[in-house]
Amino acid sequence: MHEIEGMTEFLIGIVMIIGGMHGNELTGVYLIKLFEQFPHLIERQGFEILTLLANPQAIAECRRYLEKDLNRCFNKQDLQNLTLSSFEDKLARQIYNNLKSENQSQINMFVDLHSTTANMGLTLILIKLHPWLLQLAVYLSSINPEVRILYIPSHAANSFLISQCELGFALEVGPVPQGVLNAVLFQKTKEIISVVLDYVQAFNQGSIQSKTNTLALYEYAGTIDYPRNEHGEIQAMIHPQLQARDFEPLNPGEPIFLTFDEETITYKGESTVFPIFINEAAYYEQGIAMCLTNKREIVVEAS
Repeated sequence: MHEIEGMTEFLIGIVMIIGGMHGNELTGVYLIKLFEQFPHLIERQGFEILTLLANPQAIAECRRYLEKDLNRCFNKQDLQNLTLSSFEDKLARQIYNNLKSENQSQINMFVDLHSTTANMGLTLILIKLHPWLLQLAVYLSSINPEVRILYIPSHAANSFLISQCELGFALEVGPVPQGVLNAVLFQKTKEIISVVLDYVQAFNQGSIQSKTNTLALYEYAGTIDYPRNEHGEIQAMIHPQLQARDFEPLNPGEPIFLTFDEETITYKGESTVFPIFINEAAYYEQGIAMCLTNKREIVVEAS
């Protein structure tokens, strides 16, 4: 969508809040329904807020997707490939074309709402280290210590819808089971959205006083699958010592899996990592038991 080059050369004109990219992640679904019923909750001066329920049919059936993960269908090459004919490929092209045909090229920001069965707390997912997004991340983490910042480089996330917008990011909250609402996480997500919109309004009004800060960043580094047999069946579970320890250090030699006959399998890496999306239910079919990240401190310069 609209390209943004510098921190002081633009105003944010349109923000789109997205829910239901995965139809069984109800936090985002019902927040969008709430905002559409009571638009005053998200109205702010100086810019427009749009909402989108991305996959209504999957939502109606309370399924992650019908044929293919919608949030893996926005690669630019795939959007142009008309031979891709799954339900979600067609839907992705429809969403993309609607955004273009409705002359919404001034959408500066996508806020994509997700929930997870893993103990991810309140996670802001960035796929670009844009200076404005980094300032927002500093602000959110400074006012709410529960907020963590996950960076997935764009080459690993170029099929996400948020890749189509310069200031696209996702909010991932958990743990919450698929197809279930959790009132605490629902309220916390709603509060973060309100803070983000207040921040955008203040930025547009020129009242944001940014300063140089350090930011703890968890950078995506790969995945680990479950041990499997020759038929592809899993042969072990997440070890109890690792379960729910998302964003905590995992050192070489520490337990990661427990086989069904109670044999411990340890982490064979050479350095400490920080696993996330541990035991995420939606990732079983993708061959992912957890994702690995490296934690680093970055300096976010004042604009």
